[in-house]
Amino acid sequence: MILLYFIVALGATIIGAMAGLGGGVIIKPVLDFLGGYSVSAIGVISACTVFSMSVVSIIKQVKYKFKIEVRKTIFIGIGSIIGGPLGEKLLKDILKVFPHNVVTIYQNTILAVFLILIFIYMRKKDKLRSFKINSSIVCVLIGLFLGIMSSFLSIGGGPINICVLTIFFSMSPKEAAVNSIITILFSQGSQLISIVSTRGVEAFQIPIIPIMVVGGVIGGIVGSKLNKICDDKVVLRVFNVLLILLIILNVYNITKSIA
Repeated sequence: MILLYFIVALGATIIGAMAGLGGGVIIKPVLDFLGGYSVSAIGVISACTVFSMSVVSIIKQVKYKFKIEVRKTIFIGIGSIIGGPLGEKLLKDILKVFPHNVVTIYQNTILAVFLILIFIYMRKKDKLRSFKINSSIVCVLIGLFLGIMSSFLSIGGGPINICVLTIFFSMSPKEAAVNSIITILFSQGSQLISIVSTRGVEAFQIPIIPIMVVGGVIGGIVGSKLNKICDDKVVLRVFNVLLILLIILNVYNITKSIA
């Protein structure tokens, strides 16, 4: 079983680092499917894995000298740092009111709706208007939204990040992928700090976390390399195929939880 979790982390973070999905959007529904862990535990597992992947991936991108718009990235990051703990608190408060299986249904439903809308947009994006936002305040607000959603849904924010960055900043698939990973680093890092301050280190005493983190580190290295050597068309194709598979998996998880 440990090997299975390692493969999940490795595969999720390779694709996540390559296409900017982060990996959490794969890890969350897959762990829901496998069962065995609560909503809050999955949030911690996903955050640890995705954070480790994002650190390694960004280090590799710096080494590759990938160019980013530093000012925008910093302000989006600031918003994500604030949003990460807010999303974690929102999830914690909802878990006090509703049973874990109900929260799982809500999370998977919201995620499935987002994924469907993102898939439709990415298929039609060349025919739709995009923007080139420069306002620092708007960048912070966008980062805030991304940080909240990434923590609340326990996904790292990947596909939502890609769609938002494409719409509001007219980024290419590869550029959006790298900026998405940077945003994920900020949001997941602040979420982990929030978890430590509110729940203590005991929250991280989950047996599979170390092996998931190892998978995340290796996945970040391999995925960032693939991002460098693959062109925009390949990155976008991987992104779209994965969206379809994730939509199917989330719908299945919803029906399983309801049944």
